[in-house]
Amino acid sequence: MVADASLSALRERLLQKQRELLNLDETSSDAAKTVELDQSRVGRLSRMDALQGQAMSLELRRRRQAELQRISKALRRMDAGAYGFCESCGLAIAVKRLEFDPAVDLCIDCASDLERGTPG
Repeated sequence: MVADASLSALRERLLQKQRELLNLDETSSDAAKTVELDQSRVGRLSRMDALQGQAMSLELRRRRQAELQRISKALRRMDAGAYGFCESCGLAIAVKRLEFDPAVDLCIDCASDLERGTPG
């Protein structure tokens, strides 16, 4: 079980990370815009670089959105009193694991099983 003081600190870390990701999402929206195909303004190689940059930006945005979902889910678990318990087996997640990644929702054993492809 996570102590109240630790829970408050973990909540604050989650909220801070959420703010950072939302801010990044706002500031990087220009990089994901559609690349113009006007060759009179941009050469073919420059356009290819722009397309590659756009693809990388879109992937980073997808990852930020996934992380934001994990954070929101962890905050909802905190509000519901279910934070700190594995969503697979129901056992307590080690506090050190939660300190490393406050959004984690699986204990180390279930996460390892999932990684190996075996049910927990």
